Amino acid sequence: MAFDVNRIRKEFPSLDSGIAFFDGPGGSQVPKSVGEAIAKAITQPTSNRNTVTISEQNAEDCVQGYRNAVADLLNCDPKGVIYGRSWTQLTYDISRNLAKSWGPGDEIIVTRIDHDSNIRPWVQAAESKGATVKWAEFDVETAELPVEAITSLLTSKTKFVACTGAANTLGTRPDIAAIAKAVHSVGALFLVDAVHLTPHAAIDFKAIGADFIGFSSYKIFGPHCGTMVADPALLDSIKNDKLAPSTTVVPERFEFGTLPYEIMAGVTASIDFIAGMDHEATGSRRERIVKSMKALEDYEHPLFEYMEAQIKALPGVKTYGHAKHRTPTLYFSFEGKNGVDIYKSLASAKVNAPCHNFYAFEASHKLGLGDGGALRAGLAPYSIKEDIDRLVAGIQSIL
Repeated sequence: MAFDVNRIRKEFPSLDSGIAFFDGPGGSQVPKSVGEAIAKAITQPTSNRNTVTISEQNAEDCVQGYRNAVADLLNCDPKGVIYGRSWTQLTYDISRNLAKSWGPGDEIIVTRIDHDSNIRPWVQAAESKGATVKWAEFDVETAELPVEAITSLLTSKTKFVACTGAANTLGTRPDIAAIAKAVHSVGALFLVDAVHLTPHAAIDFKAIGADFIGFSSYKIFGPHCGTMVADPALLDSIKNDKLAPSTTVVPERFEFGTLPYEIMAGVTASIDFIAGMDHEATGSRRERIVKSMKALEDYEHPLFEYMEAQIKALPGVKTYGHAKHRTPTLYFSFEGKNGVDIYKSLASAKVNAPCHNFYAFEASHKLGLGDGGALRAGLAPYSIKEDIDRLVAGIQSIL
């Protein structure tokens, strides 16, 4: 197992700017191989998909390459891979379709710790059908979302449960496999938002046992788009409105218009980049992804411990999120200080650590942070100790 951060950093042209990036939870930097893949796909001979001409086949290869790459990333069936403009668009789309069978008396469960894209679509869909929304609460002191927070709400009336794989501000990683098993015991469907989990851990869709899971490519070194995955048989049981001439074959039943071939090629390249992070890893792409993500976790863990210790040593700091199992993400504020002022001061020193609720709207309010939220610093494969030292020094200069 080999993770060479200096080798990794050389692949990211944006690091030449001298910026220390702690805003990876909102979107990672992009390696040059991804930009090159997008440029190649959009400038090579390309036509609408088919298999008659070379340009048609090029387009088809981009689509199938994307589905196969995602299948390796998540250990799923490529026939269950749905492309979307964003994760938010995908959750809204599938919520409207699932809600067609909901009605008064049905129950939907969401969590207070999730990003709003995995809350509001379900709440609004349930309300439109007269279904009841139940809220699973997290512990404010520890930021834990125990399995019991959800299982205690399950009844024979439960139709659907949505839960994060990792909270995007607090980093909490609930036991989603245990939750999936409990949800299925009452005959309900279970969706996992893995947007914040995918950049930090190898995901096994089959082992987790969720019905739906997904991620945002721009959080894993790719272009701006989202992906949702499900079992093809489940997708085939869900109706979706489409144009009359459009195919209704799964997964394209849930995709609209001409697909962006160049963006899909960029996603494939980002997944290939992940597979190569451990440059000594061998085997299939899936095997190399698993090994690379393990190497990344081993690299990020001590680095995060260092960052957390340095931040906690600062005067007046309050940190949020102390779950035992979490991503390398720190959410924090300073007594008597405006987080946005700190954010702006850091930016002037070329340190990116923004302050916001980051669309974890419900969590921010539950923590008493209101709409403004707090500062967030997240690690990425290109993060180094020197970046952390600059972050800490930048904060110290204005405390």
